[in-house]
Amino acid sequence: MYPTTLTQLARSNPFQAPLFSIKPDEQEESLQIKRKLAAAAYDDADVSCEYGSNKYYALCGFGGVLSCGLTHTVVVPLDLIKCRIQVDPVKYKSIFNGFSVTLREDGFRGLGKGWAPTFIGYSMQGLCKFGFYEIFKALYNDMLGEENAYLWRTSVYLAASASAEFFADIALAPMEACKVRIQTQPGYANTLRECAPKMHAEEGLKAFYKGVYPLWLRQIPYTMMKFACFERTVEMLYKYIVPKPRSECSKPEQLVVTFVAGYIAGVFCAVVSHPADSVVSVLNKERGSSAVEVVKRLGPVGVWKGLFARIIMIGTLTALQWFIYDSVKVYFRMPRPPPPEMPESLKRKMGLLDY
Repeated sequence: MYPTTLTQLARSNPFQAPLFSIKPDEQEESLQIKRKLAAAAYDDADVSCEYGSNKYYALCGFGGVLSCGLTHTVVVPLDLIKCRIQVDPVKYKSIFNGFSVTLREDGFRGLGKGWAPTFIGYSMQGLCKFGFYEIFKALYNDMLGEENAYLWRTSVYLAASASAEFFADIALAPMEACKVRIQTQPGYANTLRECAPKMHAEEGLKAFYKGVYPLWLRQIPYTMMKFACFERTVEMLYKYIVPKPRSECSKPEQLVVTFVAGYIAGVFCAVVSHPADSVVSVLNKERGSSAVEVVKRLGPVGVWKGLFARIIMIGTLTALQWFIYDSVKVYFRMPRPPPPEMPESLKRKMGLLDY
């Protein structure tokens, strides 16, 4: 039994850590059957596949391809200006100035530079990011057990998203390098077919992966924030804002909540990952530079250049990604359980229920 004040404090903190850990031998005999926390409640008759099946993870990966590939391609013009502000702030002074200069020099067609590597690279990243996230989340939940998985759910979101993004960035790195070259080096190459062979001929395979370490520094914190903030924001929206449980909400209402939570998560993501994003942009533009050298040259102010453009881009992009991803789950009738709730056994142990 816990003191009332500590219990209330733990329940009111939206990112709470567990006050205690439940050992396997302390769990009730009736709860020994393994179950996945994320799939605790859904109607089998309404779904097209079983949670945790190969089909389920394949559809999650497909949703990731659509959500990341399409959204990043749509915002290529804004991403182009953002990258140019980062690597040449003297010429491209602001978002509006950047668009003006680009339109004057390259025309409307110039705003689409780098769309091909963007679509291919971020489709591959989305496949790994969302697919592996679901796999790692289920794996870590099973390792912890139902009660500890609930208590440590924020840590599970963080660990699963970091694990997934590690592999996703390896898939993204080659196309990201091509994209930045096309967008920030005038005259180097106009298309992916020109850029990739030229980079390989001049620098070999290392040209495509020299930005993977800054990518990890940028994308892993970004993705950890993206998934953990989204999951907990959805949980709090349904708890404090939406007047009825998710099970009673229509599909459009659920998708509105998804979009709002995604945008909130996206703003935090942009701020957390922007300095590393600036380093990636400069590093892929220049030959022979290291991440440390770029950071020293940019300084504490330079690494934040283009932040406003990135907040707009990432906020919108993250909201659309979650909206598309959830729409795929709705369309294919995938298991979509409600936000996690404290298990009955844990409520009794914490004195929240009578035996």
